[in-house]
Amino acid sequence: MRDVLIRLAENDRRLRSQLALSGQLFAGYHPSMRALHEANARELELLVDEDGWPTTQESGADGVGAAFLIAVHAISRPAFLRRCLTLMKSAANRGDIPAWHPATLEDRIRSLEGRPQIYGTQLDWDDDHRLSPLPIEDEEVVDERRAKVGLPPWPRRWPRPRPAPRPTARCHRRNGCTCSTRWTISPGKWGGADAGPVRASR
Repeated sequence: MRDVLIRLAENDRRLRSQLALSGQLFAGYHPSMRALHEANARELELLVDEDGWPTTQESGADGVGAAFLIAVHAISRPAFLRRCLTLMKSAANRGDIPAWHPATLEDRIRSLEGRPQIYGTQLDWDDDHRLSPLPIEDEEVVDERRAKVGLPPWPRRWPRPRPAPRPTARCHRRNGCTCSTRWTISPGKWGGADAGPVRASR
């Protein structure tokens, strides 16, 4: 499993670098990137169906990290993302993977649904071209939550999180991440929304 996961993640990074160099990465969710993310998600799903979520003991830290990367990029597969989150939480509770993996994925899902994140891992460029966190639920206790999953204190050098988001379908990305827009469909009804991931930062 480890070798397959690392190969899939490397393909993701390679294509991302190619699109960044050509300038195409910054103009929305490129069809080639979406196709790769969906293919990688299918491969990961088959692996998980057969062997369960990869663990550090069986797949190594790099294999587990590759599975995490593939999962957080599977943004056109909402049901699979939620399944990944459930599996990650169980694995983290057993000590098989880092607790910040499911924490970050949970933030990703909540942000894409237009809900405040919990751990402050999701960032985006604001209208002043500054990288800042997307809205955080109960921001005053975010560091306590981060500590519980092995994340460092929230960097205070960042601007304050933005107010609650208003769903939008316009392209709003200017950074080097892979995609362009957030989901605009209500929780439980994503159904292949044409969207991209919010930038994740550990």
